[in-house]
Amino acid sequence: MRPARALIDLNALRHNYHLARELTGARALAVIKADAYGHGAVQCARALQGSADGFAVACIEEALELRYATVRKPILLLEGFFEADELKLIDQHDLWCVVHSAWQIEAIEKTRVNRPLTVWLKLDTGMHRVGLHPAAYRDAYRRLMDSGKVARIVLMSHFSSADEPDSPRNDVQLATFAEASAGLDAPISLCNSPGLLRWPEMALRQRPDDYVRAGLMIYGATPFEFHQEQADRLQPVMTLESKIIAVRELQPGEPVGYGARFVTERPTRVGVVAMGYADGYPRHAPSGTPVSVGGRRSRLIGRVSMDMLTVDLTDLPEAGLGTRVELWGREVPASEVAHHAGSIPYQLFCNLKRVPVIHTGA
Repeated sequence: MRPARALIDLNALRHNYHLARELTGARALAVIKADAYGHGAVQCARALQGSADGFAVACIEEALELRYATVRKPILLLEGFFEADELKLIDQHDLWCVVHSAWQIEAIEKTRVNRPLTVWLKLDTGMHRVGLHPAAYRDAYRRLMDSGKVARIVLMSHFSSADEPDSPRNDVQLATFAEASAGLDAPISLCNSPGLLRWPEMALRQRPDDYVRAGLMIYGATPFEFHQEQADRLQPVMTLESKIIAVRELQPGEPVGYGARFVTERPTRVGVVAMGYADGYPRHAPSGTPVSVGGRRSRLIGRVSMDMLTVDLTDLPEAGLGTRVELWGREVPASEVAHHAGSIPYQLFCNLKRVPVIHTGA
């Protein structure tokens, strides 16, 4: 069997979720959209079902997968609904939904529901993806409450630059939210992972019925490109690993891989690893990207291929056929690999494919 695989440590997932809860006085939704960022949504939801205040997914298809897997905690649709007909399923399966557009309010007003809905009313405070204009926010709140179709509203927005400590956008967005929501007596949800990790003092001031949305942090990766005290407490959940399947002894001046972009400068031992971009490893990771070979740090050399990549074994004489190679995990943080590849850990996790995913600590 091909040795490439992804190991998912559910105990680390629980640790990271409890850290999120520790950092806030509010409730915490575990964001498990996009198959829990490649970690397995059903398995992660089941691992957290005893402790999580609820879950957040992108769309109704992801929510129904969890409901069919007997996940009964609240599930929030972060993109809301795309067609008015979806409200029937939202009602049937007791889902929470984000409302970010006027047409969605109209659809709720016209729909019969068996029980009043829980709506998260999204305000565009300056990110300008989705969300209601500040001038329309109070009216939208009143329309929903007057419709008789809504039991509860959570006021929400989303930071564009919470991972950038010096960005003035954060203060602008906070001020916009405060002004638009003034006088509305409802729970709020502002902090995602970078907001929660960066502003625990704000998160701790939140009321018990407010919410934070813990996404990347529960998978043990930092959203920051700098040292951050709270992020250093996270435990990596995913370990992407494989083994060396061939070894080459090359003299100085020999090329390695497609395009001959890497040329040896000294006698070099090259290890060929069963891992490539078809598995989700970033194709554009350059020579020098860190790997761990047999528990010791080394580096990628040459271009990443579809099914294989090559690593430097020159200073690792004990490494050879069958030696374990960690591409990211506890020994090589995913954020470090992402930085070298000009990417982000979110993308590394979400691009995972083909490799078997093995869950431990269930």
